[in-house]
Amino acid sequence: MGPEQLTGWRKSSHSHFEENACVEIGAGPGVVGVRDTKHQVPRPALVYSAGAFSAFLAHLTGER
Repeated sequence: MGPEQLTGWRKSSHSHFEENACVEIGAGPGVVGVRDTKHQVPRPALVYSAGAFSAFLAHLTGER
């Protein structure tokens, strides 16, 4: 699945709008995409399995 097939893109609540430092995530069946809004459209995205992305978030939050 390519980034152009991902939907529901939304910005991180921790993005810094004034410096155009925004990260967005989008989803598709069983995958999650991450992209940087500084890139021109079409924005390239890193695509991860939903399980890998979930493990990444658990690591960041200390599995709270």
